[in-house]
Amino acid sequence: MKKIALFVFRGDPLCFIHVMLNALDLNQRGFDVKVILEGESVKLVQPMQESGNKLFAQMTEQKLIDCVCKACSAKMGVLSYNETSGLRLSDEMSGHPAMSTYLNDGYEIITF
Repeated sequence: MKKIALFVFRGDPLCFIHVMLNALDLNQRGFDVKVILEGESVKLVQPMQESGNKLFAQMTEQKLIDCVCKACSAKMGVLSYNETSGLRLSDEMSGHPAMSTYLNDGYEIITF
């Protein structure tokens, strides 16, 4: 099974829709998929949850969102919300998720 880690940096909802569509599609086709929210994308958790976005809900139900960056959440002013979102915060590399963790586990990294 191929392993894909989608690192999302952009905070553009249109870009994130494509991330969600691809993550769900890859998962449905048998890929091991993990989505990592970094950079400005950490601001998308609240509007996606509060709007009841169906794709985001499906990703959450299927446990495709591996983590949200703790340092970026703090910097972007959404740490408090993200801590209560039910999603795991990661801070293993100076406050950020480490790509090396995914590479060491055999994941191919794609950035958005």
